Amino acid sequence: MQNPLKNPAKNGEFPNKTNWTILNLLQWATSYFKTRGIEGSRASVEILLAHILKLNRIDLYMQYDQPLSPSELSRFKVLLKRRVKREPVAYIVGTRGFWSMTLAVTPDVLIPRPETERLVETAFLLLGVTSSPGQRAGPKRILELGTGSGAITLALASEQPWHLFFASDRSTKAVALARKNAKSHNLDESANFFSADWFSPLHQMGHPFDLIVSNPPYIPTRVISGLQPEIRLYEPVAALDGGQDGLSSLRHLIRNAHIYLDSGGYLLLEIGEDQKTAVERIAEKCGHYEKIVFIKDYSRCHRVVQMMKKPE
Repeated sequence: MQNPLKNPAKNGEFPNKTNWTILNLLQWATSYFKTRGIEGSRASVEILLAHILKLNRIDLYMQYDQPLSPSELSRFKVLLKRRVKREPVAYIVGTRGFWSMTLAVTPDVLIPRPETERLVETAFLLLGVTSSPGQRAGPKRILELGTGSGAITLALASEQPWHLFFASDRSTKAVALARKNAKSHNLDESANFFSADWFSPLHQMGHPFDLIVSNPPYIPTRVISGLQPEIRLYEPVAALDGGQDGLSSLRHLIRNAHIYLDSGGYLLLEIGEDQKTAVERIAEKCGHYEKIVFIKDYSRCHRVVQMMKKPE
């Protein structure tokens, strides 16, 4: 009888084998994904299998000879088929790790990326850290625009909960998800989420902010159709599409944020890797900012821009 592990892609069918162990499945499914061009094949298989078995990924190798039940095999097969259709793993399992947290994600929000953690790190530097043992920076008002899953605001609030956090999104479904994530991490009293289209309701809030932060849409419209299927077929286009030149949302934020910032307050934005020159030009032309600084991510791409509102 032919060993099914030697022909993982035959007809795209799950081999008829009754004594599948964790190790067998890891080997077969990884090969199966590779033949279909799935990036990060091994990691995808580990996450999906751990999700089915309710294990941590490391436990898969501690229990490698454990057989799967028919029910577990059937449910794992369903997840494999979804991934082969290029559905992102995060949407399949419903969660994504970001900073020190596990967040719920759905197709209503972008999947948090590791490079966005650079935005969080920069925000912490701007907010200030403990100046001496037993002391901490005073409470500041932070606003996030386009919060999605709430990842940025919740990462900040998880480390410095004494600040006042506000976060908005035009999608009511995204706001509901962000609130759910806040509650699951006991941060629902630290972060205030509301539905809004950029700055539309802020004139009613009265007090200016010390920091405004955003990871806005910044991909040019013409580029979206060429993105990976995981992105263009599944993630919300409204959270990706930055207009014809990719700068429409960035331009809007830069031109208007100073109105809602306190004197000396900061605007902090994630940008595309090739947008440094254009963003710098927009900020300088606006005339309301100084100390415009670009920060690279760990791939050495300019990923974050910070600018301070000129003192009045």
